Amino acid sequence: MNLEQQIAKIVEANNATFYDTEIVTEGEQTIYRVYVAQDDGVSLELCADISRELSVFLDVNPPMGGRYTLEVSSPGLERKLTKPIHFKYTVGESIKFKIIGVDKGKGILLSADDKCIVVQTKQGKETYKYDELGTVKTYIDWN
Repeated sequence: MNLEQQIAKIVEANNATFYDTEIVTEGEQTIYRVYVAQDDGVSLELCADISRELSVFLDVNPPMGGRYTLEVSSPGLERKLTKPIHFKYTVGESIKFKIIGVDKGKGILLSADDKCIVVQTKQGKETYKYDELGTVKTYIDWN
């Protein structure tokens, strides 16, 4: 079982869904972020509970060499979509996307499977394979 699978088990034991991890450097500090989701939203208390459990686990199974700070949070309303499972969770939401070497687009994500997505754009239904896509994010039209 790999590290993300073990993290997912801890997250799921807290009635949440494991979304993703990322490693970022802010100033001189390295941060290991664990993103979790829940249908009714992610509370600060949930993040604290998961953080306490993950901290003990990661002390024994560090995600990287060197010093880092653990953060547990929601992926947010406007979040990156990088894995097929992210797209599956996002069906029905608005997305902005880049098509590698071509253009940018936006629309409503209609469906997602393990190979491609279907997006309703102004031009109609468009299908893209994951390897055709660059950056993809959800977005909220605040108007």
